[in-house]
Amino acid sequence: MEVEVKLRLANAQAHRHVTTLLSPFHVTTHRQQNLFFDGADSELSSRRAVLRLRFYDDDTRCVVSLKAKAVLVDGVSRVEEDEEDLEGFVGLGGFGNVRSVYEWKGLKLEVDETKFDSGTLYEIECESADPEGAKRLLEDLLKENGIDYSYSTASKFAIFRSGKLP
Repeated sequence: MEVEVKLRLANAQAHRHVTTLLSPFHVTTHRQQNLFFDGADSELSSRRAVLRLRFYDDDTRCVVSLKAKAVLVDGVSRVEEDEEDLEGFVGLGGFGNVRSVYEWKGLKLEVDETKFDSGTLYEIECESADPEGAKRLLEDLLKENGIDYSYSTASKFAIFRSGKLP
């Protein structure tokens, strides 16, 4: 089970403010391309699942993920993860993502700038065994610095499939 805090940043200015604020803690930045697959008869999506190929930094690394039964409530995402063979799947398309990674207060923060055909989404993700504690720290950071944010209400895949930003 993957558990992550997901806080949506209001705009590019909020994204720049967060990345500037966290710059002393910057670890690395990954350029990601995400491609999603389903069976020809929607075998995965009909079971609330998705198969994702994520390419890192001009294809230097590729991670295959099968995610299922995602639940996103009040900025905390819980999703089952596994790996699956690609044979027999149909490509659904995808989106690009630039992910800046920070080590901050014992947390690994991933600040995303995601380019969809319908626009750009900015988000902070933080995988944590204590999502409520991590969310509290992140919200305090954003509030103390006057950075607009809201709880993410849809996964990047759901946004990609809908064709519009929430």
